[in-house]
Amino acid sequence: MNRPLDNQHVIEIKALPSPRAIKTKLPITDHAGALVVETREAIRRILHGADRDRLVVIVGPCSIHDPDAAYEYADRLKVTADSLRDRLLIVMRTYFEKPRTTIGWKGLINDPHLDGTCDIAVGMELARTILLEINRRGLPCATELLDPISPQYIADLISWTAIGARTTESQTHREMASGVSMPVGFKNGTEGSLQVAVNAMISARTPHHFLGINADGQTSIIKTLGNPDRHIVLRGGGGKTNYDAEHVAKAETAVAGEGIARPIMIDCSHDNSSKDHRRQALVAREVVRQFQEGRSSIMGLMLESNLFPGKQTWQQGKALAHGVSITDACLGWGETEQLLGELADAIVAKPA
Repeated sequence: MNRPLDNQHVIEIKALPSPRAIKTKLPITDHAGALVVETREAIRRILHGADRDRLVVIVGPCSIHDPDAAYEYADRLKVTADSLRDRLLIVMRTYFEKPRTTIGWKGLINDPHLDGTCDIAVGMELARTILLEINRRGLPCATELLDPISPQYIADLISWTAIGARTTESQTHREMASGVSMPVGFKNGTEGSLQVAVNAMISARTPHHFLGINADGQTSIIKTLGNPDRHIVLRGGGGKTNYDAEHVAKAETAVAGEGIARPIMIDCSHDNSSKDHRRQALVAREVVRQFQEGRSSIMGLMLESNLFPGKQTWQQGKALAHGVSITDACLGWGETEQLLGELADAIVAKPA
């Protein structure tokens, strides 16, 4: 038999530098490590009810494609985060992996040059470099973990992570979430199903055995303890919203058995904004209104924001405008800054 039995549709298999090699080249600093530990613990305190006065806000670009724009955004957000820290715990979105419904740019790790060359080795180093720099500037980072290999390379620099709507139902991602060291938010399904996120919370709190890699890149059996720091993220679905009081109450009931004091985050984008970035502010105001009126199960919200509003279409070889999203449309910085201040002021006015 001359025909091969496997890899018939594979062009190339190329070794990636090990997590240990990349971490040795780009080591975490004491300052960044302390910030990650501090922020993870602060989020845990909010999740488990030790801190009932603040909201977590995950805010930043839908995806990062330009390091310089990301650093400029981080510098602006840092000033705002410091000024509002008694009311809002602000963590910057630093998303490097993008799940696609069909095809499209898969994110900075997959295609860092934005030219279809998919130089993942460069992308992984670039993602770690960006995380190191933003943490160095004093701003904690959040991301969506998509590829189960990626956490070995970057998870030490992440303070909060999401499992996205397309992967919440995946056993692989639930297993991964059971072992990561930061709090995890599970989004409801793309068609709006809440139960898949509830099931993910249950699965991720239990121990698992699964295949992965170790620090040297060797295929390994991973054994986890289970992750106690989980919550759901309501993002709407199937063209419908789920941020209103009725849906939040249903979500409370659905996860009541998980023993999390504040188990609900609201994604103000995606179907909750009817995929109109300008409606994110409306959603955020409603979320904070519910929190003001005593809906203490709400632990935070998510906003997609960039230096400039809207989005642009990425095409190979086409010049891109600075600070404008190439994936989902985002709020601009001016509106974001104003909105964050407004939300913080509303929390101060929260009835006793």
